[in-house]
Amino acid sequence: MGAAMRRIHVGNALSAFGLGFTVPYLYVYVAQVRDLGAVTAGLVLAVFAVAALVVLPFAGRAIVRRGTLPVLLAALVMAAVGSLSLGVAAGAVSVLLSAALLGAGQAVMQPALATMIVDCSVAETRSRAFAVQFFLQNLGLGVGGLIGGHLVDVSRAASFTLLFAIEAAMFLLLVAVMATVRMPRAPRIEETAPRGGGASWRQLLGNRAMVQLCVLGFVLFFACYGQFESGLSAYGVEAAGISMSTLGTALAANTATIVVAQFAVLKFVERRRRSRVIAAVGLIWAVAWAVAGYAGLGHGSREMATAAFVSTYALFGLGEAMLSPTVAPLVADLAPTGMAGQYNSMFALVKQLALAVGPAVGGPLAAALPGSYIATFLLCSLGITVLAVRLGRLLTPTQNRPSLGRSRVVAQGGASAEPASART
Repeated sequence: MGAAMRRIHVGNALSAFGLGFTVPYLYVYVAQVRDLGAVTAGLVLAVFAVAALVVLPFAGRAIVRRGTLPVLLAALVMAAVGSLSLGVAAGAVSVLLSAALLGAGQAVMQPALATMIVDCSVAETRSRAFAVQFFLQNLGLGVGGLIGGHLVDVSRAASFTLLFAIEAAMFLLLVAVMATVRMPRAPRIEETAPRGGGASWRQLLGNRAMVQLCVLGFVLFFACYGQFESGLSAYGVEAAGISMSTLGTALAANTATIVVAQFAVLKFVERRRRSRVIAAVGLIWAVAWAVAGYAGLGHGSREMATAAFVSTYALFGLGEAMLSPTVAPLVADLAPTGMAGQYNSMFALVKQLALAVGPAVGGPLAAALPGSYIATFLLCSLGITVLAVRLGRLLTPTQNRPSLGRSRVVAQGGASAEPASART
């Protein structure tokens, strides 16, 4: 990695640390510490999703026109202001406005940092760069949540104010780190690319492979990430009868699997067709949902149900480790020259939609009809496999399997300066 990429990865880790530091305790802070009730706390969580949906359609165009770094720095300052004001807000209106600022800033960070990774990498190194990003994000979330949980005290509002102040300081520290990044010269937009905002969106929606990938991405996030903190946890408690400590163990198993498996699966993933990797993830997650079904609907012992539930989260983690070096680089490879920011923002928008709809559907369904809940998301996982196979038909050989491009360069003698390890 070059110096710019190292700083970008530090930025990813710091932003994830800030998220893990406060988001798990946001509901308790609003509902109990500020005594604003469950309704206001629920609205605050909804504001995060709404703010992201509002700003992301404009973020991509801003990245393309203004440059990635200025947009990222503005988003970081916005998030810092939102976090600091949230820590001192006492009324419902001020809490909601602060949450909107924080949510908007955090939403724009994702495509901005992803676009910086694209600009500082090439096709051959992009999968590994995104794998490192995902690894550091999970590590940052885990460490942030662990430290934050030891700092907060529900009986002392000042402890939460300190928490949000530290998060704001993390964002400002990230401003200082990212301001020193020397980005390579941004690629110019292709001459054939439309200049107007509406025209560029029409061009994006006219890219059949990108539209198919967005549909696939929606199902991916809806069927997995959108269920972690709502439907699947509700199902575990209500249907499987697991304890809160077991739920914590399951979440830890998910993170541990990602940390352990991320680089173990990377070499395997890099040499396979991306569409087939995603299709395999759908099958793995289908098995995960079947195991979850056994945990809650089977007639085994409590120990077997607990082991099955923890295994479900571990299987999801394995699928996530396979997706991180696959999906994000594919979005970048589908984007025309200079349009990576807009394509990343589009995919981030799809992700936010899925994360907003997923809990709204999964939570009530898991609590009321656990059998139907499992069947629904098992079918969604099989749908991922079908959609991935269809996507593969729309991709060029090098988009689907970037290692082919490297092999052709080597065959032509254009990579003679590469070390032997890079050519094997």
